[in-house]
Amino acid sequence: MYSLVFLCAQKVVSHYTTLQDALDFLPKELYPVLFKAAFMDKRTPSLQQLVQTWPFPVLSFQKLLRKCQHCERALIREKPNKLCIQAIILGVVTYLIKMLEDRTCSKRPSHFQKSVQISVHHIYPAGAIEQKIQLSKGRSSRRILPESKNMQFKGQYLQILDMTGLQDEGQGPESMSLWSRTVTLAKACLDVSKQQSKCLKRSSKRRKGPYSSSVALPAPQPVSVDVWVDLFVNSTSYVVLKDALQINSSNALRLRCRDFRAEELSIASTVGLLEFLDPAGVRQVDLRFNNLGLSGLRVVLPHLTKFTNLASLKLPYSNIDVRRLTVGMEGNLQYFATQLSRLSCLKELNLGSSRLSGKLRQLLGDLQSPLESLELAFCYLLPNDFAYLSQSLHTSALKKLDLSGNNLSDSLLQPFQGLLTEAASTLLHLDIMECRLMDTHLNLLLPALCRCTRLRYLGVFGNPISAKGVKNLLHKTVGLLDLQLVIYPYPVDCYGDDLPWPPTSSNLLNGSVDEEKFSRVSNELQQMLLSANRGDAIWTTNLCRHNSLDYFSL
Repeated sequence: MYSLVFLCAQKVVSHYTTLQDALDFLPKELYPVLFKAAFMDKRTPSLQQLVQTWPFPVLSFQKLLRKCQHCERALIREKPNKLCIQAIILGVVTYLIKMLEDRTCSKRPSHFQKSVQISVHHIYPAGAIEQKIQLSKGRSSRRILPESKNMQFKGQYLQILDMTGLQDEGQGPESMSLWSRTVTLAKACLDVSKQQSKCLKRSSKRRKGPYSSSVALPAPQPVSVDVWVDLFVNSTSYVVLKDALQINSSNALRLRCRDFRAEELSIASTVGLLEFLDPAGVRQVDLRFNNLGLSGLRVVLPHLTKFTNLASLKLPYSNIDVRRLTVGMEGNLQYFATQLSRLSCLKELNLGSSRLSGKLRQLLGDLQSPLESLELAFCYLLPNDFAYLSQSLHTSALKKLDLSGNNLSDSLLQPFQGLLTEAASTLLHLDIMECRLMDTHLNLLLPALCRCTRLRYLGVFGNPISAKGVKNLLHKTVGLLDLQLVIYPYPVDCYGDDLPWPPTSSNLLNGSVDEEKFSRVSNELQQMLLSANRGDAIWTTNLCRHNSLDYFSL
């Protein structure tokens, strides 16, 4: 449902020239609804204009694109449109360059238009968004960069652009990935820095005067915008991000990182980027596929302790193997545990695909506060690891637990039952994918599972469970009213006759599924949900839904 105000806003932003003329007369309170209407309808010229004349100190995506009284659509939960994001970044760049020119020059130089056009092509090569952001052929070029009257702000200057919270799932041709946003913003920072240097040089010449070095002209007032953003960097984008972060302290456009993710970087490159990040602003560090090992973590972890508000640390695929420790590796493992204990605000830890057999007590025993999210997928855990977890301070605080890839069908089954019972009162999210669980194992786990009355998500994909077993799981858990999403496996009796027994995860993943059989089972499950008045719950084999769940949204 849209309010009358929103419908009017859609009409206004659909005509760029009308919007330009109207902004001088519209109250600033209408900017948020105009912004959302322009973003939803992909009115990129209008979107850029709104950003350039933003009358508030903060422009926050999470606040502007959420469900509101004028529009129930939560755009923040949808894939971000590439052209809209580019238009917003270009609007900030244009605004900053205009402000820099106005504050350093008594008269706008004739080459200002040219300098900004260079800026546009530097950030977005090959004219990728010219047709969307610039006006149609034949309109005056002054409309691309607003005249002074349209840069008269109704309130405070823009100081913060908060781009956090945008989705980064399954990118399509019209959406913009986190990696692309990172590169685009880094290039924008470098472009603004170049323009800033030119302005400072011209300002310095004017203060000296043509004939005397003692001409007293006022020093330009500083102007800047901080961009709060999640950053994703790999070896391809490392150089441009490093260059942008290096000039952060003196630049008019500054990157402020909330969540930092790095893939396939060397130890030196990882440490180099971490050193440039604001110690108080980072809440999550995600280092994966970097082949750090225990020796690499010994180098990296001391640089994480400066992040005083670090709540989430993800180190999956870090090439950690404690099963054959040498004397030196034992020292590195203890050092790793010591550094973890120094992260006083840590609430989420992901050590997925590390071989941690028998070492959980040593790694987690000295943490200062309980973890609320623990991901130990494919960690080759032993019964004593489960025994420690069941008795630790973490168990009664756990909201999210991922034990996928550990063999829960044998010696770990009973210890896991005990752990599940201890964590039942707080657990919201449980992943036990590819754990070799069959119908008999699942039946033994169901009493403990049904005690998890707050459970919202359950992942059991990749387990060799029959159609009868899946139906029994639904029947037993349908009373868990908070359980909204279940990722279940393709039942083993929906595969061809050539499926080996017991099947491995690879067999289940690569085996041939009889779509007609599976369709019948899927329909039966949906009918069971409707009969139980649980049409709100989603039971699916689609793993893409799994990726949308995050600790910070629990």
